[in-house]
Amino acid sequence: MGILREAAGPVPVAFGGGALSGSGGGYGFGDVGLQDSLDALRYAFERGVRVFDTAPIYGHGESERRIGRAFRGKDRDGVLIVSKCGVTWDADGKVRMTNDPGTARAMLEQSLRDLGTDRIDLYMVHWPDPAIDIRRPVEALAELKAQGKIRHIGLCNTTVGDLAKAAQVARVEAVQSEFHFFEPQSGELFGHLERHGVDFFSWGTLDKGILTGTVTRERTFDASDCRSRSPWWLNSDKDRKMDFMRDRVFPLLERRGVTGLAFALGWNLSHPGVPLCLCGGRTVAQWKGILDALDALPGEDVLEECRRVRKEWGADRGADAGA
Repeated sequence: MGILREAAGPVPVAFGGGALSGSGGGYGFGDVGLQDSLDALRYAFERGVRVFDTAPIYGHGESERRIGRAFRGKDRDGVLIVSKCGVTWDADGKVRMTNDPGTARAMLEQSLRDLGTDRIDLYMVHWPDPAIDIRRPVEALAELKAQGKIRHIGLCNTTVGDLAKAAQVARVEAVQSEFHFFEPQSGELFGHLERHGVDFFSWGTLDKGILTGTVTRERTFDASDCRSRSPWWLNSDKDRKMDFMRDRVFPLLERRGVTGLAFALGWNLSHPGVPLCLCGGRTVAQWKGILDALDALPGEDVLEECRRVRKEWGADRGADAGA
């Protein structure tokens, strides 16, 4: 059993720390107070969530500081903390992406301070960097693992080619990538992970609220929400997705008595290669909804209907993923 499957236990959902950024800047989804964040983290833990994912760019360290504060003094053997290197920022807040090994080491040290811990359970390279061979940062992470500062090494948003290169240097034990109704991963990736015993967990599980219906064409976002300004959101086909959910998917789900939240979770968890889903909730109420939805996942008959409907979205959009 892989590290994520073992850590997750019976609750196949991980806490996405991007939701805890508050007004710290960077990648975040709107203001949330410190106490609300701490309450949400502790509530999720009490309900069985054991994997807590974060990164320095989430609130420019604020997400890590809040996760560290929530679990300081608790038995860390019951909490698996994930953080990442490679996405940093300049003094003016401009995002900078680099997999330079020196940057990876510096980011790890700062994350340890922000989390208030002497180790990070799973430390991941956040994004590929075309200017730097993946083996270089992975070699740095292998050295940090030997020093006891990290326990396991992972890659985010990676490829089979980079996984093969990284394996020449150190064992990669987990991969995190976007996966949901509109974004299936390739069968090649899942086949590789299965052959090599590498765990997978999905980000974007709810597609930023599109799959649950909480984000519509009419919704606006505060300045502290990256959806108000980020090109990856503004220039995406989000409006087409919203229309497709409104016109084709939500009526189907309503007839079957299935919520969008339960559908999004069930879609991912029905895939044999996805044992764990990242979800971003900012409040206790949101986390109650996420965890309660696990008891109302759609049956295979509903999912099969959704698969048929999805073919209308475009057979050219990752049809080899088995989604």
